[in-house]
Amino acid sequence: MNTLTHQETHAMHAVATAAVAAHELLLIPLSQLRPSSRNVRTSGGASIPELASSIARVGLLQNLTVTASSDGEHYEVVAGKRRLAALKLLAKRRKLARTHDVPCLLVPDTSARTVSLTENVQREAMHPAEQFKAFAALVAEGRPVEDIAADFGVTPLVVQRRLKLANVSPRLLADYRADAVTLDQLMALAITDDHTAQEAAFYDAPQWQRSPQALREHLTEREIDATRDALARFVGIDAYEAAGGGVRRDLFSDDTRGVFLLDAALLDSLARDKLASTTDSVRAEGWAWVETVPRITSAELHGFQRARRDRRTPNKTEAKRIAKLQARQQTIDDRLNADEAEDITEAEASALYEESDKLSSELDAIEQSLLVFAPETLAIAGAIVTVDHVGEIAIHRGLLREAEAKALRTQERQGMQAGGDGEGEARQPTTPNISEKLARRLSVHRTVALQAELARHPQVALVAVVHRLALRVVVDSYGSGDSPINISASPQDGLDAFAPDVAQSPALTGLREVRQAWAARLPSDPDALFAELLALPLQEVLSLLAVCVATTVGAVTPREDTLPATALAQAVGLDMHPWWTPTAEGYFAHVSKAKAIEAVQVFAPEHAARLAKLKKNDLASEAERLAVGTGWLPVMLRAAVQEAQAETLPDAESSE
Repeated sequence: MNTLTHQETHAMHAVATAAVAAHELLLIPLSQLRPSSRNVRTSGGASIPELASSIARVGLLQNLTVTASSDGEHYEVVAGKRRLAALKLLAKRRKLARTHDVPCLLVPDTSARTVSLTENVQREAMHPAEQFKAFAALVAEGRPVEDIAADFGVTPLVVQRRLKLANVSPRLLADYRADAVTLDQLMALAITDDHTAQEAAFYDAPQWQRSPQALREHLTEREIDATRDALARFVGIDAYEAAGGGVRRDLFSDDTRGVFLLDAALLDSLARDKLASTTDSVRAEGWAWVETVPRITSAELHGFQRARRDRRTPNKTEAKRIAKLQARQQTIDDRLNADEAEDITEAEASALYEESDKLSSELDAIEQSLLVFAPETLAIAGAIVTVDHVGEIAIHRGLLREAEAKALRTQERQGMQAGGDGEGEARQPTTPNISEKLARRLSVHRTVALQAELARHPQVALVAVVHRLALRVVVDSYGSGDSPINISASPQDGLDAFAPDVAQSPALTGLREVRQAWAARLPSDPDALFAELLALPLQEVLSLLAVCVATTVGAVTPREDTLPATALAQAVGLDMHPWWTPTAEGYFAHVSKAKAIEAVQVFAPEHAARLAKLKKNDLASEAERLAVGTGWLPVMLRAAVQEAQAETLPDAESSE
């Protein structure tokens, strides 16, 4: 789109100046003013109430430009359409008289459009940074925030936000004026008043880590996000502040976000106090030990073994209630599935489904009450009272440390020998094998997780390379080829063929970003690359080596009982909990119902009976939901060290 040149603008300004030079300001009653169709500005009609409030407090600071109307009684406003609308609004609200005199500059009718165009073209908007500083100067003069807000027709929060932006590092404000920093970035950095921290967060970060969210997270990494943190939701911000806890609020977030807690120790203490009564009631159940742990990770929970619960026989009252509920549920199912079910209205069907859900919930509750721990288990095992990921109280019962698990297994073996092998065999859970396709899929996730871990362990990567060379050169004493070093590197980039969901996994995503960062940094020319590597510090060379070696790791297998690269996994301390979570598509939909139920028995035993009645797809979806936050992993993905220990246990598979 063509724009006016400097010469054209200057010429227009000269014409307009000549046109108005011979005229003087007039005071014209508001009732005699009306908009002109020759005003070139047809947009910009917003914020009239705010402008009216400003005029009411500080007056009209700029006159209107008018021409005489053909009726001889009115004047048409050719420049100042918003100001006229604001004045009319004040008159409508009875804050100005309709006869109020308005300063106007009368121009010839022939110059009306030229003058209107000149006023709009020649104006230059103030930079937002100048507005921030101006608001700060008003406060420095002693003006209350509320008065400033009223003068400019904005809320006090808007003034506070502009004052917050005015207090950002001068260096960052200068770059904001130069368009090197965006307003969103500036607002994120304003979460702290520390100029050094602001500048470090922005200038020390690579370009791709300067998003507003990344900057805000960097500046609050040691603080607790009250809207996301489960413990903060459990305790409550009001209770935390009442106890004297420090809070940082982000002025640029809405009321429900942008609150950060500064005292983690106080939050933990308040959570323990709130959990105390629950801990006492759990301790009264007779457990060998009960601990209050406000925060516990899935990996930490996974470090415990779970004691098995037995189903007791329902008493007469319970059996009668179960039969009644099941009979009613069967009646509902028959009604919904009958041939004449088409006659049921949508409202009736909805009511029947709702009743069926309530019946299922009550049956589940009864079934849960029938699952009990044996007295010998209570005497050895323990429980942990904690807060789950949504901020609710969670109780993990029947937890066994390694020594306790061994002691309990010894007791069970002795009991089985005394009672006969038949009973013991009946209690062993079934463990169907998983398919080769799923085994490959799981091993792909293990492979990319191993790659990501190895990229963070340069020393192990160096050992892996030397190991490869020693096998070829020292042990086998063979190998020659085009490369003088006789070692090849083949990136394992086609793993998504076996596991389509691996592309979005945190391991592969992180490793891809690291490789891209190195690729952008290093030259592609071989000689230039060699020179660049010679100039790098040794530690950086080792870091690059780790990335390169990690990318070549291949540990995909079609067998559940085969785990390649076990020694490498042990060396880097591979733990799959941060890298993989059980989902319907990633696991439960690809195993038998028996295998899925076996897993549910571990992380949600109280729901196992209910899920066993579901269809395969519904079972997979429900298992995914229940597995969230439990830390459960299938056998193939357990840490190598844990697997080695599990092999020595007679009931290793039962812990899945």
